[in-house]
Order: sequence, then structure tokens, then C-alpha cells
Amino acid sequence: MTDKHFKLVNPETDKSVDIPLHEGSVGPAVLDIASLYKEHGVFTYDPGFGATASCKSSITYIDGEQGILLYRGYPVEQLAEKSSFIEVSYLLLHGELPTKEQLQRFNQQIVYHTMINESLLRFFHGFHYDAHPMAMLSSVVSSLSAFYHGSTNIHEPEDRDLFATRIIAKIPTIAAAAYKHSIGQPFIYPRNDLGYCENLLRMFFAVPAEEYEVDPVAAEALDLLFILHADHEQNASTSTVRLAGSAGTNPYAAIAAGIATLWGPAHGGANEAVLKMLDEIGSVENIDKYIAKAKDRNDPFRLMGFGHRVYKNYDPRAKIIREMCHKVLKKLGKEDDPQLELAMRLEEIALKDEYFVEKKLYPNVDFYSGIIYKALGIPVSMFTVMFAIARTVGWVAHWQEMISDPATRIGRPRQLYTGATRRDYVDLDKR
Repeated sequence: MTDKHFKLVNPETDKSVDIPLHEGSVGPAVLDIASLYKEHGVFTYDPGFGATASCKSSITYIDGEQGILLYRGYPVEQLAEKSSFIEVSYLLLHGELPTKEQLQRFNQQIVYHTMINESLLRFFHGFHYDAHPMAMLSSVVSSLSAFYHGSTNIHEPEDRDLFATRIIAKIPTIAAAAYKHSIGQPFIYPRNDLGYCENLLRMFFAVPAEEYEVDPVAAEALDLLFILHADHEQNASTSTVRLAGSAGTNPYAAIAAGIATLWGPAHGGANEAVLKMLDEIGSVENIDKYIAKAKDRNDPFRLMGFGHRVYKNYDPRAKIIREMCHKVLKKLGKEDDPQLELAMRLEEIALKDEYFVEKKLYPNVDFYSGIIYKALGIPVSMFTVMFAIARTVGWVAHWQEMISDPATRIGRPRQLYTGATRRDYVDLDKR
């Protein structure tokens, strides 16, 4: 923070307004407009909050121009290469990388809480067989507040830590149960001798009739995807969790609100849209036709999974995941899959085509994650659920940061009113 000020002049009154200018450790400075309405009777106007800092945070930093993503100061490239999702989860929650003992204890706590109450499992029988997995996920996560209402005092640090452990541990189990319900198979219980991603894959694909062995490459790919999706600053779902949490609501309800927001196709559904686009293109022979359609401003077709709202350079996560994508396809023998072959050919063209290079429409993380999920055998309807599993740790970290900040107030955005001015009621028989 600094004591600098930014001066604005009101052209109608010629009066100047001094607005405090605060600087963070890195990134753009912010104007503190908290007193603007009280002292000067005006609001600011920023549809979509694209130029508004809604909070102070020390968790994640993004520089979209340079293609930089830092978790607690650590480049995501380093974490993806050297770390694990559980270690990254600890980092996001606690601010520092754990010691060997801290990591072991944290992992043990996660493992201990992976089971879910049997009554909760029976909730799934109330959903129709073709209910969307995200509908089941948000509903069941919200219902956790009915099971743990005695230990969710948000003002008690120990309760907050217990909530964090529980939700991170249980959301893969809930997600797997939603998947099993959707295909009519029996639920598979978690196993304490498996890692986080190994456990998830087993709960997804094992059946009681035979043994299931987790492919280490599949587990490695999933762990990488989860690291890359763990947090992404103040996106729509994270902001929703913070806004809901600012009301003092039960934390499980706040996470359920984040899941519901992530379900939106403009947010978490982007990797699902990539597969639908590939279905529309159909085959490699049609690529040139659809590339031309994408360049035509008057054509509604858009290449999904290319470019990013925040990154004006190559998405740093896409650089990391691209290599893993090719590794998975080769290891699992999926290189001859027509849809995946189409995706790889589309990637090759887009990386060289002058139109896409000039506009920096590079393949993003959604492009590659959708391909990897398909190669792993995860159905399209579960793509956003996988995103939610990874992002839960980021939501929890932001919720904890907000709740523990003594300056936190309930979120209350304002508006520019454009409706009718005051008018008197007209009796029904006179209208």
C-alpha cells in the first residue's frame, strides 16, 4: 500500500477529487473508491467487473500480456514439473510449500476424509438416471452442510481447516458417485492406499466383478490437469464463492454456488465445447472449410479452445499440458482416434496459420484438457465436474482468505438505474 493519490476533476463543478492509489506487490495499482459515493454521491460503472479489483488477495497472480501464472509466487510451470496436486493444494491453502512431514500429515488428513456418509450416497437414488452430473454435484455438496453443521463455525480457524480438508477429500468421491449413478453402475468406495488421482480413476472405472489397475500415465495426466486448474484468480466462480461466503453462509453452500457458476458454458464448459466443435467439423478433410468459417466475421462458427479472455499471449498452462496431451495419446494408443487426430491436425494448423498467430489465438488449456479427458475415457458430461474437483481447492483458499480478513464486508454491488422514475399507482378500473 502507498499514500499516493489519483486526482479526478468534476467538469460540472470544477471540483477535484483525491482518490487513494494503492500498489500491490506486482501488477496494476488500484484506485480506492470506497468513499466515492459517501463523499461525492457517485458510483463507478464497470459491466462484468473487468477493471474492478473486488478484493485484496495473495493467492494467485496472472499477467495476461506476458502469459504468467503464479500460485503464491511460484510459476505454474515449476509446480507442474516438480510438484503434485496435493502439495499445490497445501501451498494454496497455507501460503508456503510444505515440509516433508507437513505434506505427509496433510495427505493423511485428506485420505482419512475421503469417505462420505451412507445417507449421502442414498441421495443419488433421488436423481433421474439422466440428470446432469453437475446438477448432482452442486446439490450433494450443498447438502454436506446438513451433515457437518456442528463443525462449521466460520470464525473458528480449526473448523475452517476441517472444512477445507473435508471438501477437498470428499468432492472426488461425490463426483465419482454422480458418474456411477449416471451409467447405472454400483458406487465404488475410496481406498486409503491410493493417491488422490489414482483413487478418483478407480472410483470412476472399477467395477465389483473384476480387479482394476490404475494406469500411471492416466494418473499423472490427471494430477497435472488438476494442478493447472487449481486456481485462476478472481474468475466468475471464485468471485461467486467469495460473494456467497461474505454473507456468512455455511461454507459448503458457498462452494455449491461456485460449482453452479462453473457449470456455465462461458466458464467451465469450454472444454466440453471443444469436443462439440470437433464433432461439427467431422473430419480432417473439413478443416480448411471451418478455418475459413472461423475467419469470416459474418459466420457464427467459432473455433473453441483457442485464445483466452485474460491471456493475450500463449496460455502458460497450454504450453505445459500440450506435451502431456501427446504423451497420453501415445501411451494409451489413441493416436488413431479420428476425433483426436482431427484435434491434433487443427492444433498444427492454428499454430502456423498467420491469421491465428497474428491475433494470438493459440490453443488454450481447455483445448488440450478436453482431448486428454476423452482419451482417458471420461465422458463429455463429466468434463466440468473434473474442473470443479480441481478448482475446489482454489475456492476454499479464497474463502478462507476472505473470512479471516477483518476488513471483509458483505458483498453489495451497486447499479446504474435506468428504469421508470417515480410514478403513482393507477386503480385497475382506470387503466
